[in-house]
Amino acid sequence: MTDGRTVRAVGAASLASVLAAALLNGCATVHTVQLQAPDKPIEVNLNVKIDQEVRVKLDREIEDLIAENPDIF
Repeated sequence: MTDGRTVRAVGAASLASVLAAALLNGCATVHTVQLQAPDKPIEVNLNVKIDQEVRVKLDREIEDLIAENPDIF
């Protein structure tokens, strides 16, 4: 008949060896990330032409009011 402590010791040793193997396996895989600047500079070409046109339309009454009172503005 085996002692309960012996079974626990064997179980603990087995668990420790499995954990050690898992940790060593995880360390064996090496992942690398490389950051490298591009060979050519980044070029942003902004050939933009902006035209602006403002049109003001006045009602006939407002035009008459302005004509009658030129000093209003």
